[in-house]
Amino acid sequence: MSGLTLYVDGDRWRTHLHAVLERRPGLVPVAKGNGYGFGNGRLARRAQWLGVDTLAVGTYGEVADVAQRFDGDVLVLTPWRPGSPHPDDPRVIHTVSHVEDVRALAAVRGLAHPPRVVLERMTSMRRHGLSGSGLGEASGLAHAAGLAVMGAALHLPLPTRSHHAEVDRLLTDVAAAGATTVWLSHLTTDELASLRARWPDLTFRPRVGTELWLGDRRALQVRASVLDVHPLGRGEAYGYRGRTASRNGHLVVVAGGTAHGIGLEAPTGERSLRARAASLARGGLDAAGFVRSPYTIGGKRRLFAEPPHMQASLLFLPAGAPLPGVGDEVDVRVSHTTTRVDRVVID
Repeated sequence: MSGLTLYVDGDRWRTHLHAVLERRPGLVPVAKGNGYGFGNGRLARRAQWLGVDTLAVGTYGEVADVAQRFDGDVLVLTPWRPGSPHPDDPRVIHTVSHVEDVRALAAVRGLAHPPRVVLERMTSMRRHGLSGSGLGEASGLAHAAGLAVMGAALHLPLPTRSHHAEVDRLLTDVAAAGATTVWLSHLTTDELASLRARWPDLTFRPRVGTELWLGDRRALQVRASVLDVHPLGRGEAYGYRGRTASRNGHLVVVAGGTAHGIGLEAPTGERSLRARAASLARGGLDAAGFVRSPYTIGGKRRLFAEPPHMQASLLFLPAGAPLPGVGDEVDVRVSHTTTRVDRVVID
């Protein structure tokens, strides 16, 4: 079968998943977006296999895909807003980040089950959350309205620095609000161990996505099928845009295009001089019509002959380069969180 395929070393991947589960007690796997390249449904089945009691998703639109494959609770990370679905679903745990949303959720009538909520405290990430006083107010309102408060949530920045001081300050607000369970993201195992020692009366539920599913990259390999190979002479036209070849070589047509995320690059946020220089170099190559692709043939990453198409890409191989055959597969270096593969093969 031709296409873009994610191959998984099953034994290695499963060993890694168990290792993460063991070193992160209370683990809450995260399945969101493209499912880290696996698909959310497959990750839900894997969470079921791991035996965890809760799975987190990014949005309400992702609940249905995982709920039919996972028997436990489903925590929605995007905050609930008036009009959001599932207020009556006993398996769904809602994140609430505004006091007025607690009032709105409590005002929903005709529910067979009291909505379950976690109250999100604002962190230095400043994405969603309540102030310290707002957390206390929201907690009091939720309890008075009969909502089932499942704890507080902290969504922290990536662990580029220690979170100790910030988390200790935030946990003071959490404890003052009466919460005993804390759902949090982006803490290292050492930071979690330290928190458990300093706050023994609190239960910590680490929400983990990338570290869990993609933490052992050696277990994962993406390959693309070679769909066609054509000789190309200097001066000959090719492609959608009618470009002409500057030298002799071959066009290699491979699976994978913009619909898969090939050629689409998310901002990295890198601030180093080296990273900026690399961005300038890529821009210069692009302006000259030479863009390095993520496809490797003959041990080298090959150039795009033109920008990727929707489901396939054209690569240029100079004369003398080793040629793959139609039906062969070539390695592709991708970001798993932005790539949609055609199939996943777990051995």
